[in-house]
Amino acid sequence: MDFEKIEKSIGYTFKEKGLLKKALTHTSYAYEHNVESNEKLEFLGDSILEFISSKYIYNNYKKLKEGEMTKVRAEVVCETSLYKVAKAHNFSDFILIGKSEANNNGNHKPAILADSIEATIAAIYFDGGLDEAERFIISNLKDAIENSTKHVGMKDFKTVLQEKLQENGDVNIKYTVIKETGPDHDKTFTVKVEVNGRELATGEGKTKKHAEMDAARKALEN
Repeated sequence: MDFEKIEKSIGYTFKEKGLLKKALTHTSYAYEHNVESNEKLEFLGDSILEFISSKYIYNNYKKLKEGEMTKVRAEVVCETSLYKVAKAHNFSDFILIGKSEANNNGNHKPAILADSIEATIAAIYFDGGLDEAERFIISNLKDAIENSTKHVGMKDFKTVLQEKLQENGDVNIKYTVIKETGPDHDKTFTVKVEVNGRELATGEGKTKKHAEMDAARKALEN
């Protein structure tokens, strides 16, 4: 395994290389080669990730209510978000998977990649302490947290639009992604909203959900 390449990408050099290797060892590989998998590291990494992200949101977004902080954390500490982090660091090139998973393109599966990020967080914690784990987490997730906080207090424009359009009976409301731009880990989606086949507005966002919300908001303004 080319430790130097992945260490350079994640911005942390391991003193104990075996920890990094274990963090990237999927259960399918561990079973075939009779070694320990990353499952236990993943268990701990999940808790560290939740704690550090909670602390960061608490310290940096003073105006958010408790329920809003919970929503932001849930959006950021999720498989989709961690999958993007793994893609940004090309984890699919380094994950050790068994033959069965290799035949199913397992090194590109979002769940496997997301789990490897949690395991790597725990590995960094054991190797370099909580501060290093925190640095890795925040450097990779602060933009996602910032983006999420911008939308968390947002009124549910999709629901409001639906209620307004259905005042005089049932209508067919459809949201369609018409464009995706940017790399996998930093995409921007463009979505159009139609009612009974007639386009009302288009919106943009870093997730499909946010783009749909933006389109609904513009439709209401129109």
